[in-house]
Amino acid sequence: MAHHSIDVVTLFPGMLTGYFGESMLKRAVTRELVRFRVINPRDFTDDPHRTVDDRPYGGGAGMVMKPEPLVRAIESVLTPESRVVLMAPQGRVLTQAIAGELASCRHLIFVCGHYEGIDERVKVALVHDTVSIGDYVLTNGALAAAVVIDAMVRLIPGVLGAESSAEEESFTGDGYLEYPHYTRPEYFRGMRVPEVLLSGNHAAIAQWRREQSESITRTMRPDLLRGGRDDSGR
Repeated sequence: MAHHSIDVVTLFPGMLTGYFGESMLKRAVTRELVRFRVINPRDFTDDPHRTVDDRPYGGGAGMVMKPEPLVRAIESVLTPESRVVLMAPQGRVLTQAIAGELASCRHLIFVCGHYEGIDERVKVALVHDTVSIGDYVLTNGALAAAVVIDAMVRLIPGVLGAESSAEEESFTGDGYLEYPHYTRPEYFRGMRVPEVLLSGNHAAIAQWRREQSESITRTMRPDLLRGGRDDSGR
């Protein structure tokens, strides 16, 4: 039995089923480290049209996802150890720290909104956490859930081939962006691999990488050096 269970409640299961069968996520399943399920709220409707949305009370544009199908879908997989995470713009903005926090959970249920969002009573009744991946508009929450799942699954012990891989990536360790990488050939279109990387001097290489990380972070993401982000996304 897999150590971690991840369920996704979405109206568009096809957007995720192929994704879960590729690359790192596929290896995580093969190694029985993670189990994925996709649950469609339409399967929990009562009417012949499988209605999952309705007009909002008070008027306004768009449609709102009805509470009954969503609650039934969530409760079909809910256990005492479940953590229900809603993907929504109002949530905590995803960071590496939040990804690590989610990676420690044994059972996650991601709820993906569509249309203008979900009935607020679903949040009150069942949602433990709300997460966003940034300040922009997406078609639906399944896309955002895929990003969060990728970020957190790679932090589960055993998923990556080398345990140091996750520790050396951007936003981990000292919080700097990652240094540049080079591989063969040594010369490419007039550009050469930096001499220090060919020297075999591990101390000098480590120093060069540290300096590169600091420089790139200072140029591209100075907010990280100022401590401009926290787990809440502020």
